[in-house]
Amino acid sequence: MKKKWLSTIMLSAAALLVVAGCGNKAENGNNGGASTPPASESASPSASAPASNAESKTYKIAISQIVEHPSLDATREGFLAALKDAGIVDGENLKVDVNFAQGDPTNNLSIAQKIASDKNDLVLGIATPSALAIAQNVKDTPVLFAAVTDPLAAKIVTNLDQPGGNISGASDTNPEAIKELMNFIAANFPDIKNVGVVINEGEENAVVMAKTAEEALAAHDIKLVRAAAANTSEVKQAVDSLVGRADAIYITLDNTVVSAVESIIQVANDKKIPFFSSDRDTVEKGAFATVGFKYFDHGYQVGQMAVEILKNGKKPAEMKVTVPDKLDLILNLKAAEAQGITVTDAMKDQVKDKETNIIQ
Repeated sequence: MKKKWLSTIMLSAAALLVVAGCGNKAENGNNGGASTPPASESASPSASAPASNAESKTYKIAISQIVEHPSLDATREGFLAALKDAGIVDGENLKVDVNFAQGDPTNNLSIAQKIASDKNDLVLGIATPSALAIAQNVKDTPVLFAAVTDPLAAKIVTNLDQPGGNISGASDTNPEAIKELMNFIAANFPDIKNVGVVINEGEENAVVMAKTAEEALAAHDIKLVRAAAANTSEVKQAVDSLVGRADAIYITLDNTVVSAVESIIQVANDKKIPFFSSDRDTVEKGAFATVGFKYFDHGYQVGQMAVEILKNGKKPAEMKVTVPDKLDLILNLKAAEAQGITVTDAMKDQVKDKETNIIQ
C-alpha cells in the first residue's frame, strides 16, 4: 500500500508540473489548445507595441531655407514648435538638419541634392526656390513646403486639393490679402497716385504678387511703378530710384528684397514716404501696414501636417495645400510717425485684433 501511495503522489506532482508548464507558455505568447488566453488579452501586447515603438523612435528631418530673414525664420520656428507640442522634440527624439542657401541658387541646388542622398523621415522646404529644388530632387521621402506664394505657378504641385506624389504644404498668401491692402491704400491715402515696388523679377513669388497688386491698384486708377533689384546689394539703389517717382512704397514676399528691408525703411523714413509690406514681420521692423498673419502660425500649421505624417502615417499626396485664413490689418504706429502718416480712427477701426495688430 505504501508503494501504491507513493506512486499516486508522484503522478499527481507530475500532472501539476505539466499544468504549470502550459501556463508559462501561454504568458510567453506560445499559445496552443485550451491554454489560449481570451482575445482581448492576446490583443493587448500587440496593440501597444507600435505606440511604444513610435515613442522611442528618433526622427530625422532636413530643412532647406533659401535665406535667413524674420518671416522665414519664424516659419521654421513655428514648424518646430508644432512638433514639440506633439512630443517630437529637437535634441531628444528629433534630429534636425537645417540648411541655409544664403540666397544663392547654386547653394540651393547643392543642399537639395545633399538632402536627397541622406536618409530622412521628412523634408521641409521653406520659400519657393528651396521648396522647388527639394521637390525636384527628393522623390522617396515625404516633403512639405512653407512660405510658398503660388505652388501651382512654381510647379511644385499640380493640384492644391490633391497634390499627389510625395509633397504637400502651405502657401503663405491669400490673394485677398493683397487686394485688401491695396483697397486700404486707395481709401485712406487719396493723394497716392503711384505706388513703387522694389522687386527681384527673377523671383516667381514676387512677380505673381506684384501682378495681383497692379491689378488691384488699377481699379483705383493708381499705377504700380517697378524698381528692379536682382540681389540684396541692389535694393538700396532700387528704392532710391523710386524717390520722386512714387508716392508710396510696397514690397511683396520677395526674399531678395525682404533680406535688405532696412535700406527701404531708412529711405521711407528719411523721405516721409508711406511704406507698405506683405508680411507682419516687416511691419514689426518698420513698415507702416500690411494685411496678413503671423508667420510663426503659418509654420505651426505646416508642423501639424508633419505630425500627421510622422505619427499617424498620412501621405502628403492626400493632404490639401492650405492657405492662411485669419487675415487682419496690421499697423505700426511708430513707423507711421517716422513716415509722416497721420493714423486716423477710421484706420484703427479696420483692425480686428487691436491688442495684437496695432503695434505701438
